[in-house]
Amino acid sequence: MLSCVAMTVHDTHRAIDAIWKIESPRLIATIARMVRDVGLAEELAQDALVVALERWPTEGVPKNPGAWLTQTAKHRAVDRIRRERMAGRKLEALGQDMEGLLESDEDRLIDRLDDDIGDDMLRLIFTACHPVLSVEAQVALTLRLLGGLSTDEIARAFLVPEATIAQRIVRAKRSLADPAVVYEVPRGEALGERLAAVLHVIYLVFNEGYGATAGDDLLRPALCEEAQRLGRVLAELVPGEAEVHGLVALMEIQASRLRSRVDAHGEPVLLPDQDRRLWDRLLIHRGEEALARAGRLGGARGPYALQAAIAVCHARAARAEDTDWARIAAIYGELVAVVPSPVVELNRAMAVSMAEGPAAGLSIAEALVDEPTLRGYHLLPSVLGDLLFRLDRRDEARDAFRRAAALTRNDRERRLLEARAAGC
Repeated sequence: MLSCVAMTVHDTHRAIDAIWKIESPRLIATIARMVRDVGLAEELAQDALVVALERWPTEGVPKNPGAWLTQTAKHRAVDRIRRERMAGRKLEALGQDMEGLLESDEDRLIDRLDDDIGDDMLRLIFTACHPVLSVEAQVALTLRLLGGLSTDEIARAFLVPEATIAQRIVRAKRSLADPAVVYEVPRGEALGERLAAVLHVIYLVFNEGYGATAGDDLLRPALCEEAQRLGRVLAELVPGEAEVHGLVALMEIQASRLRSRVDAHGEPVLLPDQDRRLWDRLLIHRGEEALARAGRLGGARGPYALQAAIAVCHARAARAEDTDWARIAAIYGELVAVVPSPVVELNRAMAVSMAEGPAAGLSIAEALVDEPTLRGYHLLPSVLGDLLFRLDRRDEARDAFRRAAALTRNDRERRLLEARAAGC
């Protein structure tokens, strides 16, 4: 009997963890709109999570857990506002209009707060990408708030120490708590100033969904869907910005492959082995349309548009052997010129290996071995292992795959790399 109860509690906690990953971005965004303080919003959202951990194991998971968490967090926010008022203070960012709302009963107050017009998630991204923050802090904070990543996961994604990310997040929250920072989607020139950071953040959120940094699952489709939605909203908000359409194109085409990236057991399936019949042709079509729109706006050579063009090359190949690797390698060459990056260069190495042979790709990849930013990047030894294997240098390939397996934090990916090492 005791073991059965313990198992039930364990299962409930696993369910709460999964729900939190899905719901926390919207929850934080909604509460941040109320209190105009992203740090306080995250704190209130965490309070709601604690209540769920206390009550759901005995009461059961509610039918609409996201609504339950949001309502609980809102009640906490209202309590906080009332305490501030009774103490002779009020949250500065809420403005004078909150005084009238506080005369209402609590439920009515919550209902009226729900009437705010606008997209909370987009507002949160633009606020997190405020120019008072460095680009690194903007991205780290938004991945924490919207991506639901821990500081450790963000640190690994950025290939920097965890303490560095923790400091960035703390300082960012402190900076955004300044009353001078307006919680809004900016207009005009102010919007343009933040756009590059916002696009970068949206793409990083998408990438975390497309290949989870850590955990039991390779994919987090909800993150991909949220990033795609935000990208589409942004494209409507600034229709004349080519790179926005380039990013939308890239995400749509990449997302078209999600169903084929894992097998029935959730294990990863490499691109050459994917069942291309599972690729979503509607998303591919939408991506191609967005890419064409970027081109008409003069943005065909933007970094996101170039990556989308690479994705199109894969999407148009009916079979893996039909892929135009020469074209892909050439586009990667353009991309390296536009955005010099060791990660892009590593991808170019793979493309060149497919177009010209593994030896050509290996010479590019080996030049990156001493690159400081790639020391903890598991895909570098993974690529080296693949190229060495294709050159029949089995012992070296096995060692490379083992190094890659030791570096990754994703359990599914680790098992794949360990299997590849064993196959050597």
